[in-house]
Amino acid sequence: MSLPKFISYLHLEKNYSEHTRNAYQRDIQSFIAFCSGFHDLEDIDRVEYPIIRSWIVALVNTQISNRSVNRKIASLKAYYKFLQQIGTIAANPLAKHKALKTSKKIEVPFSEDEMQRVLSQLPFGDDFEGRRDKLIIELLYATGIRRSELINLKMNDVKLDVRSIKVLGKRNKERIVPLLSPTVALFNTYIPLRNQLETIREGEFVFLTNSGNKIYETLVYRIINGYFSRVSSKVKRSPHILRHTFATHLLNKGADLNSVKELLGHSSLASTQVYTHNSIAELKKIHASAHPRGKEPKGQ
Repeated sequence: MSLPKFISYLHLEKNYSEHTRNAYQRDIQSFIAFCSGFHDLEDIDRVEYPIIRSWIVALVNTQISNRSVNRKIASLKAYYKFLQQIGTIAANPLAKHKALKTSKKIEVPFSEDEMQRVLSQLPFGDDFEGRRDKLIIELLYATGIRRSELINLKMNDVKLDVRSIKVLGKRNKERIVPLLSPTVALFNTYIPLRNQLETIREGEFVFLTNSGNKIYETLVYRIINGYFSRVSSKVKRSPHILRHTFATHLLNKGADLNSVKELLGHSSLASTQVYTHNSIAELKKIHASAHPRGKEPKGQ
């Protein structure tokens, strides 16, 4: 079986993060377990589509979402594409497979009022945690960086004198993101408190816990969810919603789609266009209110 080679390929050739590589491995290992348990098949390298289809049916019957099923199949498809590339198989058994239909997932951004209430009205406190939490929210909203990019932001990547940060994005792609004046001001109040922590174990990183370790994913989620639950009734209050809010607010104010794409670190416009749903809704309102033909004629 070529799974170890495939995971190594994702790491060395594709520059995928450890989190992504682990997701691919889990998906493929679940298929291996299925083949072993239901088809007495230990080597999946030369499996045929009918067996894969039986796995898809089994997954659907567990009532997981079609989106989750499609992700697992995409992992398996990438595996067989790799086997093709190295000459282990002649054809990809999933080459003609069509993804299951999924409903469009529309993320609802925070409103400008909600952002204003969190950043200007809620009490954060002047201690280390208060300054850190406010800077985390400000930075996510003001730059649109991903949660993983925030967690891994290093001190030497922050250039307050030129108001920018260097971000290491997906597939180890670097980009420079500008900082706004309020963000720089929050950095200037946070960093002295950070440097005064009693113990600093992972000092190369900007955002630390009280114990001096690098912050982690669930902590960032708890910070965002905790503060926004006080001003917003939205069901989803996650770091990604702040990224979505960043893009939507820029587009609503007339920002160029290509510029937003560069700020977000997307490799293609297609990835950025998912954020245009709400900006189009805003444009419809502006169009209807501003155009002479936008008002309904009376008496008709």
